[in-house]
Amino acid sequence: MTVNQILRTKGAEVYSIISTITVFEALRVMGEKNIGAVLVIENGELKGILSERDYARKIVLKDKSSKKTPVSEIMECDVVTVKPSDDLEFCMEIMSKRRIRHLPVIENGSIIGLVSIGDVVKAIIEVQKETIKHLDSYISR
Repeated sequence: MTVNQILRTKGAEVYSIISTITVFEALRVMGEKNIGAVLVIENGELKGILSERDYARKIVLKDKSSKKTPVSEIMECDVVTVKPSDDLEFCMEIMSKRRIRHLPVIENGSIIGLVSIGDVVKAIIEVQKETIKHLDSYISR
């Protein structure tokens, strides 16, 4: 299964913010959309990603104010991306090695989606269920 197949199943809606808003405003967007991370996009270009983990580690634990701190101060700028043709094993390998939970999907220089570790795990479970079903059917013959 590929990233593109995940996007077709879950939808490719991407939520984004700009880096000059406050962390509090970004958290409001994430809460309204029920998402754990949001892309930072400016002039059509991916500048970073902000996750709940960034907030917890870079605001809460450092006793900073989310209402005064701009997203640019805590966002992750070194964003790892994937292509629609990449497979699930590749995504899991990147997520495990880099200890990240979200991968923006880029095609021809444009952001076309975002996959989370939950999306990838769910897809892997579905693939395994199908494999088990086929093996069971084969054995039962």
